[in-house]
Amino acid sequence: MLLVAVLVAGLVGLARADSLQAVEDAELAKLLQEEKFVVALLCREEGERCEELEGELASMREELIDSLDDGWVVKTVGGDLWRHFAFTDAAPLVVFLRNGQPVLYDGPANEEVMMQWLLQCREPGIQELTDNTFEHLTQASTGATTGDWFVLFFTDECEACRRLTAGLDSLACSLKGRANVARVNKETYGEKTGRRFGLGLDATPAIIYFRLGKMYRYTLEKFDPTSMSSFVTGFYKNLPAEEIPPPKTPFDDLVQLCVDYLKEYPLLVGSGLAAPIILLLAFLWLMKGEEERPRKSKKDKKERKEANGSAKDSKTPKGTPKTPKTPKAKDEKKEEVKEEKKEKSKEKKKESSKDK
Repeated sequence: MLLVAVLVAGLVGLARADSLQAVEDAELAKLLQEEKFVVALLCREEGERCEELEGELASMREELIDSLDDGWVVKTVGGDLWRHFAFTDAAPLVVFLRNGQPVLYDGPANEEVMMQWLLQCREPGIQELTDNTFEHLTQASTGATTGDWFVLFFTDECEACRRLTAGLDSLACSLKGRANVARVNKETYGEKTGRRFGLGLDATPAIIYFRLGKMYRYTLEKFDPTSMSSFVTGFYKNLPAEEIPPPKTPFDDLVQLCVDYLKEYPLLVGSGLAAPIILLLAFLWLMKGEEERPRKSKKDKKERKEANGSAKDSKTPKGTPKTPKTPKAKDEKKEEVKEEKKEKSKEKKKESSKDK
């Protein structure tokens, strides 16, 4: 009985040694926030590949934790956390998280290879570039003496870009010492650099490979580490090599910004441009109407006044004295009437003196 118990305990211990601690997605998310290093095996379901990776990770767990000074090695089965890292439904995934920054392992289920890879990727390999540092570090248009650069241009709203970060960091680990891997936020601190290469304002991830003074645009539809690595190691030769444009002047950058907004928001920009044009046309139409109106000169006013006066005289019956419009005209009329009366009285006196 004692021998059987010892054998059972040994088998149980062996089983535990060949397995990892299983956690739920919520527990793993908490570990990612609290722990510096976490190696997680993400399996959609139990299978041969999952068992192989689990066995290798379990056998190297103690040595790995000692090499990292601290850390956790766990697994999840049937959770949804793998969707944040994978671009395909292929499973399982080995994700190494360093202070929450993920990197994917896509190699064989081999203890030595996995250990070497994990230690090599202990520090993040992606460099962050901005408008101020891009040309200085890459020297893209001035000789490329700092080596080749594989650069991702992304935005904060890009869901695919967030998932792409893990695969991009995996590429950086595999290319360490041979090529540089970086990313640029074309929406914030790298917007001028994004416009320099005509990447627009959309949230689609854009990747450009800079090599020996030429640039090659990544046009593959797959963003897994294997596809990106094959592109850097030779597939780029199948694509056209473009001349690297120099940094834009402030005026050219403003023009490119207007073009990008016109492409991304045609209706909004069109209505914004149409409004001032319509107002300008309306103003010109009103000004033209004012110019077409005849200007009244003093001579025209005088002729019109005389014409109005003659029209009034023609309407007034004969013998009817005209009523002056001003007090001065009234006084003059009275004087004329008095003079006429005086003349008439003088004529009557002369006639009466003759008759006598």
